[in-house]
Amino acid sequence: MKSILHSERLLMKVLDEAAAADVLDYVVRNREFLRPWEREKEEAYFTLDVQKRLLANERLQHEQENLYKLWIFRKDRPERIIGSVALSNIVRGAFLSCHLGYRLDGEEQGKGFMTEAVEAVVQYAFQELGLHRIEANIMPRNAASLRVVEKLGFYHEGLALKYLNIHGKWEDHIHMVLRNEAME
Repeated sequence: MKSILHSERLLMKVLDEAAAADVLDYVVRNREFLRPWEREKEEAYFTLDVQKRLLANERLQHEQENLYKLWIFRKDRPERIIGSVALSNIVRGAFLSCHLGYRLDGEEQGKGFMTEAVEAVVQYAFQELGLHRIEANIMPRNAASLRVVEKLGFYHEGLALKYLNIHGKWEDHIHMVLRNEAME
């Protein structure tokens, strides 16, 4: 799997432990902005040591082709992480599917960056990885996230009731899907 993808305005790359300080800067900067959408994080998550361990694990899963996580940078500001997009739970064989997850810096919302990043990753997933199906599960109240996948042609396949525990509450998620129709 490639370690770098480009789009018109973005550079997306797989990072290793050497980038832990940059990742830590991103997660600390966006701690409150991302809080409503992510599970509760322990204080240790916001430390350099934990970010190094997480990046090492991401690299290992990347090498095993179970995870394809790219950290997003603006080409005009390549020193600062503005988000991430990941294909996780990659399943081969008869399924050829994965789950899509993404998060964006609060200061960069509304500029089309996430749609651009997800579009590049979807294209790579279908054309290079040969996947047939990409699934995204999104909280109904996360309108910005739903807009990203809707713009790219994902369709509503169902509602997963009480799907994920976010801050002590089981949250419903809308199950969005995009199929690689060229394979059908």
